[in-house]
Amino acid sequence: MELYHGSNQIISQPKLLKPTHPLDFGAGFYATTNLEQAIAFAQKIIKWRGGSAVVNKYLIEEKNLLPFKMLKFDNPDKEWLNFVVENRANREQKGIAEIVVGPVANDDVFSVVELYEAGTYTENEALERLKIKKLFNQYVFKTQNVINLLTFKEGKYV
Repeated sequence: MELYHGSNQIISQPKLLKPTHPLDFGAGFYATTNLEQAIAFAQKIIKWRGGSAVVNKYLIEEKNLLPFKMLKFDNPDKEWLNFVVENRANREQKGIAEIVVGPVANDDVFSVVELYEAGTYTENEALERLKIKKLFNQYVFKTQNVINLLTFKEGKYV
């Protein structure tokens, strides 16, 4: 499987870093199967940190992920919504998975999540609004052992 990581630099040897702000699925190395999403994230990163937009491409054999504890969300459902809210509130549930896979709460989706967290939307209202959003996937590798399974192929300036 091909995965992409948007950044402001070429990352040939990904490492588990402590995040500077709360993230959808907590601390980890984030990647996606969607090239356009990785490009958009790289462009967002350079606004925050400067540099040039880069998309890093990695290969990983899905069978190599099988021994690792995985948490997978197929849709933006109740469990996904509450998991994202907990992580974005800096209440990450440590140790529940080494890999988390599921929809990305992009900026458009994040506004729904924020309004749910603030109590403006009920859980059902938030989930109904999320159904009409086009959501791409993200893979989050939460341990260095899993990150080490990624084979770097190239970094391209975009």
